[in-house]
Amino acid sequence: MAPHGRRSFGRRVALAVPLIALSLACGRRPAPPPDATASSPHLMTPQEFQALPSRAPDRRVAYGADSSQYGELRVPSGAGPHPVVVLIHGGCFKAAYAQARDVGAMADALKADGIATWSVEYRRLGQPGGGWPGTYLDVGGAVDHLRTLAGQYQLDLGHAIIVGHSAGGHLAMWAAARARLPASSPLYMKDPLRVDGVIDLAGPVDMTAHIREYEGLCGDTVITSLLGGTPATVPERYAQASAIRLLPLGIAQVIVLGTHEEFVPLPFIEAYAKAARGAGDSVRVVVIPGAGHFEIASPRSEAWPVVESAIRSLLGGPAARLAPTGSESPPQPR
Repeated sequence: MAPHGRRSFGRRVALAVPLIALSLACGRRPAPPPDATASSPHLMTPQEFQALPSRAPDRRVAYGADSSQYGELRVPSGAGPHPVVVLIHGGCFKAAYAQARDVGAMADALKADGIATWSVEYRRLGQPGGGWPGTYLDVGGAVDHLRTLAGQYQLDLGHAIIVGHSAGGHLAMWAAARARLPASSPLYMKDPLRVDGVIDLAGPVDMTAHIREYEGLCGDTVITSLLGGTPATVPERYAQASAIRLLPLGIAQVIVLGTHEEFVPLPFIEAYAKAARGAGDSVRVVVIPGAGHFEIASPRSEAWPVVESAIRSLLGGPAARLAPTGSESPPQPR
């Protein structure tokens, strides 16, 4: 469980997999792995993340006929047009683990800063139509539905980006890359909405490479179930779903991890960034000291100013306080 020389906490995390899975499914906090209690800081749990307070959206709008095909729209006051962020929640791709309201706190924070948000729901594992290809088609359809909403709600589609957390980070990267799909792909959608950039908050970028860690910590075969087989049995699906196989994306990308990230190992992200830059893309990898998997998606954490700065940078706002290339670690707060 510890490729590329990961720290001892990562090597022992396999001992906690059943408890983490039970915690995610049942809402109970898992016990820490052996030897981790004394040296590890308190990290936000899934339950604490989902308990972040948020306000009701301004509108809940369907983009399809299924009960999970909707988005939560939040629009700042004022005449607009408003820059817009598509938010995609995570949850191991499983319907039982998460929903659109889980990114409500982020959406509220962005609305308060004058940015509209479209938090999308989509069919997930455990629901009819979830998995391949429905989950991907839902996300693509939800992003494209912004064209329908733009006029009525004064959304500026010339300043639009996608931000996803965990499984949603993977889907955000895919949505940004889908223009590269061949017309023969089951995921192909004609004339996908072009966005200015994408931010992946600890989501898989290479579905083949991420299987071991991601499925281990999710406590289920979520990647192989999502794609309907293994890389050996359905290699074309892994190629069509993985951002690394669809390079270059042709838009700016920011990938954010905490130093206590376990689902998405940093070496895999660095390998993606190297490949993307080699293909001509602009990619930033931001590593936030002391943060775990959920802090990076919480507007109440010390990670939020870095994430918000990246959002504003991609939307064309004030420059983010980030170095231009390479893996970055912002200064520790004083």
